[in-house]
Amino acid sequence: MTDGEEGSDATNGGADDGGTPDALDGFRQFFALERDVLVLSVAMFAFSLGFQMTNRFLPEYMVALGASGFVIGLFGTFGNVISALYPYPGGAVSDRLGSRYALTLFGLLSTVGFLVWLVAPGVGAVTVAGVTVEPWVWIFVGLVLAQAWKSFGLGATFAVVKQATAPSRLAAGFASTETFRRTAFLVGPVLAAVLIGLRADFTVSFQFVLAVAVVFGALGTLVQHLRYDASDDSIGDSFSGLDQIRSDLREMPEPLRPLLVGDTLVRFANGMVYVFFVLVVTQFFEVGLDATVALGGFSYGVDLSPQAFFGYLLGVEMLVALLIMVPASKLAERVGLKPVVAVGFAVYAVFPVVLIYAPTLAGSALPLWAVMVAVFAFSGLRFAGLPSHKALIVGPAERGAGGRVTGTYYLIRNTVVIPSAAVGGYLWDFVSPEVAFTVAAVIGVAGTGYFLAFGKEFEAYA
Repeated sequence: MTDGEEGSDATNGGADDGGTPDALDGFRQFFALERDVLVLSVAMFAFSLGFQMTNRFLPEYMVALGASGFVIGLFGTFGNVISALYPYPGGAVSDRLGSRYALTLFGLLSTVGFLVWLVAPGVGAVTVAGVTVEPWVWIFVGLVLAQAWKSFGLGATFAVVKQATAPSRLAAGFASTETFRRTAFLVGPVLAAVLIGLRADFTVSFQFVLAVAVVFGALGTLVQHLRYDASDDSIGDSFSGLDQIRSDLREMPEPLRPLLVGDTLVRFANGMVYVFFVLVVTQFFEVGLDATVALGGFSYGVDLSPQAFFGYLLGVEMLVALLIMVPASKLAERVGLKPVVAVGFAVYAVFPVVLIYAPTLAGSALPLWAVMVAVFAFSGLRFAGLPSHKALIVGPAERGAGGRVTGTYYLIRNTVVIPSAAVGGYLWDFVSPEVAFTVAAVIGVAGTGYFLAFGKEFEAYA
């Protein structure tokens, strides 16, 4: 990752001002980036693939291992704690070891985390000092390890794009890397769905998925260790402990404050229900796909379990996301970042009530599986605002401070969001899923409204 300007021309060349942008523009821009950025992003692709194959199915896995809805909510909150706390220690480790060895360490830890999830059913319940440790506890242990690679990647990615892209093209720059990375979000769940369909016992079939995730984690670690050149990397140099955190909080650019408030409310709402999306499909509605498909004079039966069907629903969601991100980033250059970000926030906000009530409202007009496909296609629209959102975060930062500004922003947001999943889990388990999802939507709408009222436009797009 070089600090020079030479990457900007390549980054800007993917989706020129002439012509209509399409989904491939993101790939064209991405493959024009420098080698070290490509290597880092390939590793990110491998780990994203591992996470997306596994993470969205973990609540169902935990239920199979004996966890309750409230425990699943606590698991979501535990993940929020890790997301909030990991980035800064990750910077300290990077300073100490250097980026290359830190990346290798984080990659190995993540791979071991996937492995812990894989062996959890075999370990079973263990008695320690008279206390029985249930099998689902190992999913918490695995998460501590599996999220290690993320502790470095977030601020690094923002800083790289900030350095390599002209201010007025930040959304397009983020769209290029996001399009490539989010391809893993499409491939991962669909591959998981195929593997889950190999066995009727979900616990066994999901272990196939986890085994593949271990392989991808090992390959990602190997590639980044052998091919990543960190000789010009200065991202880790910005970390200097708690004093730096306090200084960064005080010096956060003023335009980010209303974005941070609105974003935090929207993400708190999403965090309340995110871990329960799989359970809505597999247990609340118990919707799979059992149909006969006719093609070219031949017909064959499709019989997907709810768990496998959920994987394909995630694939539909991410296909829509991949198709919409680049055109939306191009639109932002015409209308500004704020309106595009607001659309993404709005979809985030209303999706919980759309998911929980759409099947009831549709009645018998459409089969339940078709309603779910439409619902998750709608969910994919929330990613339209993602590149613009990232541009709005890092845009106001001084050059060379993008990583620190990003780290500060996400530290605050993720810290506030920590209890969200536990709140959602309590409502899910002790009140009702409908109440949990409705309360989440109300909070999300409030956050979207706040951003619309007080959010600032990045002047490069104004």
